[in-house]
Amino acid sequence: MANPRSKSKKGGESITRGTGNLFADLGYPDAEERQAKLRLAHAINSIVERRRLTQAQAAEILGINQPKVSVLANYKLEGFSVERLMTFLTSLDRDVEIVIKRKPRSGRAARISVVAA
Repeated sequence: MANPRSKSKKGGESITRGTGNLFADLGYPDAEERQAKLRLAHAINSIVERRRLTQAQAAEILGINQPKVSVLANYKLEGFSVERLMTFLTSLDRDVEIVIKRKPRSGRAARISVVAA
């Protein structure tokens, strides 16, 4: 398999394959945390939408005020920790499972990933 960041020529243009993490591709030092928060927030927002909850109803369930639900709905995640987002998911009747395992010997750096079922 080719290096995920390898460049190739197509029609005279240089194409660089992404890593699968936009934040890493943009050079954010906390890219994995940002990606984890984004996936957790997406899961929360999807549940709220599926249940057709108003922001006020979601706020009551999550134990926060409505303006914070609005911020979360707009993916402005700076004020939310990964732990807090996981707690919101448990408030929405979801189990959150953290799996710790040895990284592959591929030489790449160890990583954090969030997978929503």
